Amino acid sequence: MHMQDSIFTKIINGEIPCHKIYEDANTFVLLDIFPIQPGQVLVVPKKQVGFVWDLEPADYAALMATVQKVGKHIREKTPEKSRVAVIVEGLDVEDHAHVKVFAFNNDEEFRHLPDRSIAPDHDALAAVADKLRMPDSI
Repeated sequence: MHMQDSIFTKIINGEIPCHKIYEDANTFVLLDIFPIQPGQVLVVPKKQVGFVWDLEPADYAALMATVQKVGKHIREKTPEKSRVAVIVEGLDVEDHAHVKVFAFNNDEEFRHLPDRSIAPDHDALAAVADKLRMPDSI
C-alpha cells in the first residue's frame, strides 16, 4: 500500500513553497510557519515515515546528525537565547515524523503555543530564514 505524500514530502519535492534553511542527501530543514519561538526549524527526514523509530538505522543517524548540526548553528546565531530545544514529533503532520529545533530562555518560552488562527508573516519569516540559512550539502 502506497502512503499518500505528506505536506513535508510535497515541500521537499518543490510542490509547496517554504523557507528552506538547509538540505542534504537525507534531510530537509525548513522554518516552521507556526513556531513555539521565532526561528524554530523543522528537521525532516526525506524518507517519509510516521515515526522516527521506523527509519532505518542509517537514516535515523543522518536525521540526528542534522539535528545536531542545526542545533549548534541555531545556538551560534541566537546568542541572546540560553538554550536550544529538540522535540521529536509527528503530531501535527500526518504520516511524516520530524524534529523541532528552537532557541529559548525559560519555561514560559518553551511552553508557548503558537496562535494558528493568525496567518504567518512571510516577510518576517524570510528575514529569519536569511539569518539562519546554512549552505546545503547535497
